[in-house]
Amino acid sequence: MASPKPRCSSFATTSRTHIQPSGVTVDDSYLTEAKSSQNRKFSQRQKTLSCQFSIGGHLSPWPTYTSGQTILHNRKPCSYDYRKRAGSWQQQPLGTTKPRYLEQLENYLRKELLLLDLSTDSAQELRLQPYREIFEFFIEDFKTYKPLLSSIKNAYEVMLAHQREKIRALEPLKAKLVTVNEDCNERILAMRAEERYEISMLKKEKMNLLKLIDKKNEEKISLQSEVSKLRKNLAEEYLHYLSERDARKILISDLNELRYQREDMSLAQSPGIWGEDPVKLTLALKMTRQDLTRTQMELNTMKANFGDVVPRRDFEMQEKTNKDLQEQLDSLRGDYEEVCKEHDILLQLHMTTLKERDQFYSELQEIQRTSTPRPDWTKCEDVVAGGPDRWQMLAEGKNSDQLVDVLLEEIGEGLLREKDFFPGLGYGEAIPSFLRFDGIVENKKPTKKDVVNLLKDAWKERLVEEQRSESVYIKQKETVVQLLKEMTNADSHNEGLITMENLSTVLKSTFPFKKEERIQELMEAGGWHSNSSNADLLNYHSLFIEDEEGQSMPFVQKLWEQYMDEKDEYLQELKQELGLELHDKVTLPKVREALMNIDPGLDKQTLNSYLSQAFQLPMTELPEEGEEKEEAIMEQLQIALEQLQMIDLRRMGPREQEPAS
Repeated sequence: MASPKPRCSSFATTSRTHIQPSGVTVDDSYLTEAKSSQNRKFSQRQKTLSCQFSIGGHLSPWPTYTSGQTILHNRKPCSYDYRKRAGSWQQQPLGTTKPRYLEQLENYLRKELLLLDLSTDSAQELRLQPYREIFEFFIEDFKTYKPLLSSIKNAYEVMLAHQREKIRALEPLKAKLVTVNEDCNERILAMRAEERYEISMLKKEKMNLLKLIDKKNEEKISLQSEVSKLRKNLAEEYLHYLSERDARKILISDLNELRYQREDMSLAQSPGIWGEDPVKLTLALKMTRQDLTRTQMELNTMKANFGDVVPRRDFEMQEKTNKDLQEQLDSLRGDYEEVCKEHDILLQLHMTTLKERDQFYSELQEIQRTSTPRPDWTKCEDVVAGGPDRWQMLAEGKNSDQLVDVLLEEIGEGLLREKDFFPGLGYGEAIPSFLRFDGIVENKKPTKKDVVNLLKDAWKERLVEEQRSESVYIKQKETVVQLLKEMTNADSHNEGLITMENLSTVLKSTFPFKKEERIQELMEAGGWHSNSSNADLLNYHSLFIEDEEGQSMPFVQKLWEQYMDEKDEYLQELKQELGLELHDKVTLPKVREALMNIDPGLDKQTLNSYLSQAFQLPMTELPEEGEEKEEAIMEQLQIALEQLQMIDLRRMGPREQEPAS
């Protein structure tokens, strides 16, 4: 039997080499740091240990029936080698111990695992290295199975490399998850703030409605007390009239009795006055008394039947009062029912808001439970120019989203300074009007002084613009409100819709001095077309809304353009009426006369306000018409026209008044 050859060189080589299949590269950068600390110690032990792993170049036999760990040989039972080994197992004594080669491998594995630093992030990768080396020892020892074992090892290495690449690809999702979490937190905070504001507004509205209900209840109680008082007064008056009636009946009866007695006495004292037979007179008196008694009974019957009847005038007055009170009561009852309905709606809204709040709170708790830690913004102190102090100033009072914008702005400032030109954004509708340009824009790289001078010029222009009278804006807003009011009045069904014919009527009544073509322009801006009919409906509320940038609709813009054009035409007529050049001087009487000629409908107060603005005089210091000092007040025509351009200037009547018929 040949003597065994030492195998130290082969083990020393395989411990530092990883077998790879062709075309596959395994990233071992994660092992560099661990290997650098172990290679020096391992290279010395490996030369001694690897020589002891095999005795005579053969593995020591170790039966499977011995105590300790069991090694199962994955061989076919029918093979010759299997039967040979099975016979050899039976010849082994029962006290055979674990092979020395296996013990040395296990001892080497335990030592290498103890020497590893498992506190780092790549502890699992480092823990895999000793097992990899043990597997390489097996590959080198088993020459027959070396290709198969190498392919198995390479397959596992390729799979590990693939898994590491997938882990690296998933790393950016952490940052995205942080950003999504912060966005969700911002939205939840905004929704909670909006919810608190809506709840406070609903509470205020609820208190106002409760106050209104209390006020209506007080009015109702007051009206009920007034009705009770009137009923009481009516009953008292009724009793008073009954007593008066009875007293009158008694008084009439007494008066009649006294009259009868007086007549009887007069007849008894002078029977010859009548010149007739007393018997006949007595009979006539008896018949007369019977008629009187019958008449009195009829009168008493009439009074008894109609004694409770009040005068028609009083009845109508009381009926009118009762009707008014009934109408007030019905109105109050309707208001009370409407307030109750609104209160129920508010309660439903309140309950819905509470449910939404609980739902949002649950979502917030869930997001806070699953969210990742917030980023450490203090790391940016060394990156931003100016150090920690400037970063603290930039980051004060800002959330994470705003801090990202600040950081990007700081990083992008350097890039912007290096650019000499910027591409224009074009003229799209989504681009703000002040950024619309097509072409190359030069980067002027202004200094701080240039920016300060530009701001000063802007403020000067703004101050000049603010010197204009606010009456122009106020009058324009009043005109828009009046126009909307007239359209609302024309909307008889209160549906927010009017016909084109109604629109034309409203425009002509609101602007009686506008020309027909300008009325047509307003109707076209409102949505009228040549193929439209007078019966077409128009949502007039849509004419007065504003977009997200605060821009008015074409209808209001056209209204403003026509106002400016009409003001320019008015001033041009004034200039033509004066017959002067812009650099000529003009006196106050001439301007007064010219204004009255071009606009005879001007009232005195409006005329004085125009003259006060044109000559920059208070209205209290304006001379009356015909005074001598009027001629002394003069101004350059151009300046006077510019002063009139600043105020609300419009025609008050036609150019020539029509003669009265």
